[in-house]
Amino acid sequence: MYIEEGRFALWCDFVERGFLESDFPKLLEAKIVNGATSNPAIFQNAFQSSPAYREDIEKLSGKSPKEIYETLAIKDITLAADLMTALYEKGDDGFISIEVDPSLCNDAEGTIAEGKRLFAAIDRPNVMIKVPATEAGYEAIEALMAEGINVNATLIFSPEQAKRSVDAMESGSEAFTAKASQKTLPQGVVSIFVSRFDRKMDAHFKEVGIPTAKLGIYNATRIYHEIVRRDLPHVRALFASTGVKGDDLPADYYVTELLYADSVNTAPLGTIDAFVKTGIREVREPVAEREIDAFFALMQEKKIDIEAIYASLLEEGLDAFQKAFAEIMKELEKG
Repeated sequence: MYIEEGRFALWCDFVERGFLESDFPKLLEAKIVNGATSNPAIFQNAFQSSPAYREDIEKLSGKSPKEIYETLAIKDITLAADLMTALYEKGDDGFISIEVDPSLCNDAEGTIAEGKRLFAAIDRPNVMIKVPATEAGYEAIEALMAEGINVNATLIFSPEQAKRSVDAMESGSEAFTAKASQKTLPQGVVSIFVSRFDRKMDAHFKEVGIPTAKLGIYNATRIYHEIVRRDLPHVRALFASTGVKGDDLPADYYVTELLYADSVNTAPLGTIDAFVKTGIREVREPVAEREIDAFFALMQEKKIDIEAIYASLLEEGLDAFQKAFAEIMKELEKG
């Protein structure tokens, strides 16, 4: 736990073999992070840029690209989970997330089957299966939670996506309790993407007189308020996509502005380093809902369709992860 009094957790949004074997244990020991997340884009960069995987890839010659990918990813995820076992056992998170094949985003049965298979293959209780928040994803989230599998609902941009994800987690948890009442509830996080809103809209906002670098924060906070109101101790808001592009904002902007109690922030290494240097060790009060409502009213007045923004960002997010996964497959097929 980074800020124990406020129950604010800082997770590392990065996984790579050399990092896991050297710097990640140091971050854990220093109590800077207490969890980690991965996604296809992170693995794509790791597999292509790090020599740590070359020997494993050569040993797996003859396997399909997806088999090679899963073998490499499972090895990293297992290593991260083992490094965080002590945190998990004392109830201080210690979770690592692995995403299902993003091409399954509209295939509920395929997502459920792959989620179960990955969880069983890694065989660690502190693993979260990452599932995109789509129509098929909600069904998969419920089914996986019903099996006692921890879930990270990802690519969440809208309050409706968050509501549907929490509904699925609650229903799945109830089903799990009905058949295993003595066991610990599976944990869930609702990954709210933040910075992509501002990167997408700030140039236009400047033109029409709307404050910049605010939409991501206000939207994420609106969703945070809704999750807190649900009062499910095993389900938390997780702020994702919290890295800053360019020099217009402080590197830690999307961490310090969302330093809310009972939440998680998963951030890139540079963002974590910048935040730690601030020395901040207290949570802050969330932005008031009346302030958020006023901002969205201003957007409506300027004829900006927030629902269209939500739909566009989700489509872009799904597309980016699918492309990253497809490129991994292409590279691994070459050997």
